[in-house]
Amino acid sequence: MKITGKELLEMGYRSGKWFGEALEYINDHALEGEALRRYLDRMQPKHVFPHNEPLGYHRNIMVEDELEMDNLKSVVQCMDGLMKTPTLTGGAIMPDACPTGPVGHIPVGGIAVARNAIHPAMHSADICCSVMMTSLGHVEPKSVLDAAHAITHFGPGGRDEYCDLDAHLDEKIRSNSYLNSDRSIMLSRKHLGTQGDGNHFLYVGKSEQTEETILVTHHGSRGFGAELYKTGMKVAERFRKELSPQTLKVNAWIPYDTDEGRSYLDALQVVREWTRLNHLTIHKATYEKMGLEPTIQFWNEHNFIFRDGDDFYHAKGATPLDDRFVPDSTDGLRLIPLNMQQPILIVRGETTDTNLGFAPHGAGRNMSRSQHRRMHADRTIEEIFASETKGLDVRFFSGRIDITELPSAYKDAENLQAQMKAFNLGQVVDRILPYGCIMAGDWQHDAPWRRKRRR
Repeated sequence: MKITGKELLEMGYRSGKWFGEALEYINDHALEGEALRRYLDRMQPKHVFPHNEPLGYHRNIMVEDELEMDNLKSVVQCMDGLMKTPTLTGGAIMPDACPTGPVGHIPVGGIAVARNAIHPAMHSADICCSVMMTSLGHVEPKSVLDAAHAITHFGPGGRDEYCDLDAHLDEKIRSNSYLNSDRSIMLSRKHLGTQGDGNHFLYVGKSEQTEETILVTHHGSRGFGAELYKTGMKVAERFRKELSPQTLKVNAWIPYDTDEGRSYLDALQVVREWTRLNHLTIHKATYEKMGLEPTIQFWNEHNFIFRDGDDFYHAKGATPLDDRFVPDSTDGLRLIPLNMQQPILIVRGETTDTNLGFAPHGAGRNMSRSQHRRMHADRTIEEIFASETKGLDVRFFSGRIDITELPSAYKDAENLQAQMKAFNLGQVVDRILPYGCIMAGDWQHDAPWRRKRRR
């Protein structure tokens, strides 16, 4: 009699991809009784279980007041849940740490090291969020900001101006099973030259050392990367159900030693290449419009997965210091923005036992956006904007101010730099002093759902 999957389920075995191979072998060899049971026990996937207690991790962070203490408690709760994930071997948090969701979600400023496993949720939908700088010589900062303002694009949707992809990159996208959907290919074109919203920015300032004017952009891989994230989470969830159903869904993983895992890592590298191109598109269009040539240019991501042998370093809002994580490193230099009122730091650093090869990615937050709005409800938006941007040329692309991106929404920049020094999280070699910046602003103010709610 032919054995079917229904019989295996009735015997207490959990269904999965292994059923097909097992049933073929069982029926080809007419296994039954004890021989059948021995074969199935040998073949069925062995579940791995979350750790009963969280693995230890390094806390490169200090608190100075009650607000910071509340923030740290939330971060630790999230990180403790995360560090029960069975694939993880180590982790750390940076001084800019803040929670991104319920217990178990990797916080901003979190690093999680996994063995032979890629966790899509640990890089989030904003894959390869990154910063790039271009030094343009001794030109007026306002002229650079004006030129960039006429070129860049913030807010929803895409554009057609820069939709032609290099043939080599286009081939990489089409040949990867995670990236070759019609929607993914469309987004890889439509979102070139766009920066999104939230804390993404275009910043112009001057080098403290050379006094050259510098353009800095901050954004990720836009809808192109978000599509990879959605697909990756579905694949990871399939593996979670098969390998570790008691692991939190948010910490599902794709084993690297599978076709799916190797292909996903390849897809991440393609998204990284696309994101670099997106930065370059905006920078190049700006300096060509002005008839300028860059004197120095480099970039680094701070929201990505970095491989070192069998170990995968998941950095959610953490800047890689170690050159082994940055294949196109320029003299070991990295960028760490703080807030629109403060300099962007140019740093260089080395790996220690406690920093795992990373630094903060910015100033971080101690409170949610809604909490920040409540704390400033006694003043108008215009009053808050005027007091926090005095002396700066700050613009919102949508024409509406977003007070949750003003300096008071972020942690104290001086305190963060002091903690960087205390925990050996990179040495500052130059600072880009602010002239002004462009951000998306509150583009959702006139969204249909908001207008309906106001009515």
